[in-house]
Amino acid sequence: MHTLQISMYVLALLIALALLFDFMNGFHDAANAIATVVSTGVLKPQTAVAMAALFNFVAILIFHLKVASTVGKGTIDPQVIDHYVVFGALIGAIFWNFLTWYYSIPSSSSHALIGGLIGAAVAKSGTDSLMMTGLLKIIAFIVLSPLLGFILGSIMMLLVSWLFVRSTPRRVDKWFRRMQLFSASMYSLGHGGNDAQKTMGVIWMLLIASGSLGAHDPLPLWVIISCYSAISFGTLFGGWRIVKTMGQRITKLKPVGGFCAETGGAMTLFLATALGVPVSTTHTITGAIVGVGSVQKMSAVRWGVAGNIVWAWIFTIPASALVAAIAWWIGMKIL
Repeated sequence: MHTLQISMYVLALLIALALLFDFMNGFHDAANAIATVVSTGVLKPQTAVAMAALFNFVAILIFHLKVASTVGKGTIDPQVIDHYVVFGALIGAIFWNFLTWYYSIPSSSSHALIGGLIGAAVAKSGTDSLMMTGLLKIIAFIVLSPLLGFILGSIMMLLVSWLFVRSTPRRVDKWFRRMQLFSASMYSLGHGGNDAQKTMGVIWMLLIASGSLGAHDPLPLWVIISCYSAISFGTLFGGWRIVKTMGQRITKLKPVGGFCAETGGAMTLFLATALGVPVSTTHTITGAIVGVGSVQKMSAVRWGVAGNIVWAWIFTIPASALVAAIAWWIGMKIL
């Protein structure tokens, strides 16, 4: 593999830009982890955010770097990657994250990053630069992650309803207010484990392309700690605009429903991370919330709101790819 002539200044700038994206990922997706536990009244927003940020970071001790490897080595042909492609990809992803945060739309930071990589790589070298095996796995999980979240959230809700059929609503509420602390923690753990690794993958490909790392060298510890720290701080500052959409506008949740949605979502994230698939935590928890709502009754789900979210999902990859292609061209002029 060729190495790039890239100054330390530009390399440091791009790593800082990657960590900014990671921070925004946590900031944007904080709502996914805490919306249900806040909207059910189990925790105050500040407490929920602190708990989510802590478990985002604790994920460093649990998950292998399979997702980072998929992003860093399994999406774009390594021969195509240079600092212009990475710059374009990050600008495309950051732009889409900021836009959807501003308009309170829970879109996917993960797919914004993948779209950015695709757009910048295609702008440079055409579609031959794409590694379809890795990308098809990611694209398949655009459908599978919300579907798994929906199914597991529904099953959890049916199971809990059956187990607590003889309990009073007050007793059920009391139990699941406590249980939701566990389920929200597990979801935050899965969120940190999957999402922080996407930025690690981008920094990994940049370090390999610049010759700072060999193709078979392990990811340096400083990159791992930096990425987990950035997403945790992002979560700590929390994307409040999206909490209401996720927590109450799709369907009204009680603690039992919040527990089932978070548990179903966490199980999906753990599975995807073990398989090395970068999935959308937004898609996953939305699917789980809709699953829980539809078990109660189909009319409990505000399908119009859910439909608007799905449209944002559809546009995420092409929109961030387009911005990334433009940013790649600009980067060629200024970097």
